Amino acid sequence: NAESESNRGQLAGVPGAGTLKAVFFLFASICAWYSGYLLAELIPEVSLSSAAYSIRNIGERPILKAPAPKRQKCDHWTPCPSDTYAYRLLSRGGRDKYAKICFEDELLIGEKTGNVGRGINIAIVNYMTGKVTATQYFDMFEGDNSGQMINFIQSAPSKSLLFMVTHDDGASRLKEDAKKVIEGLGSKHIRNIQFRSSWVFVTAKGLQLPEEIQRESINHSDSARNRYSGWPAEVQIEGCIPKKTS
Repeated sequence: NAESESNRGQLAGVPGAGTLKAVFFLFASICAWYSGYLLAELIPEVSLSSAAYSIRNIGERPILKAPAPKRQKCDHWTPCPSDTYAYRLLSRGGRDKYAKICFEDELLIGEKTGNVGRGINIAIVNYMTGKVTATQYFDMFEGDNSGQMINFIQSAPSKSLLFMVTHDDGASRLKEDAKKVIEGLGSKHIRNIQFRSSWVFVTAKGLQLPEEIQRESINHSDSARNRYSGWPAEVQIEGCIPKKTS
């Protein structure tokens, strides 16, 4: 019994396991704080902020922005060569889509220029200078305007480009002699034009246009297939006319 009492006295003087863990944790905390202090002193603040920013952006996808496509003359998809004239013709489509004639990025006839009208719209351009010389529309639904249109076309001097588009009806009062004049300029569809047909045509006087360029297009009104109520879909042609032709 005396020996047991002596052993318990000796054990009572030894620190417990919990006390040792507490001391070790306190020592580890002090070491960690001191290491962090040294790290902050040795590494510049800018580097730390940059590292933090980089960490935040890990996993984020880079945003690649494609450059905006450059607008081409007359809204072509691809640019015309510098030694050519750019053109684009658009007939009327429905009540709200006005006919347009664009040449070298200049709107010769259209809603914004205020010179588009019902019937056949014509623009004459001096081929040598690339400048518009005259524009006019001829009502083919009311009045007798075929003769005036013939005079206008025949007044175009040699070395002229002529652009024609329909806006609404271009056929009801179009007479035979006017059809012959336009046919003589190379049109293959003028004799097929009907009430509210969408029609566009480019031609020239005193020079020969290349065979490969778009010259003419037509779309007839059909109640079963019309895109718009009472109107067929608009038609358009565009291209590049060489500044030096035969």
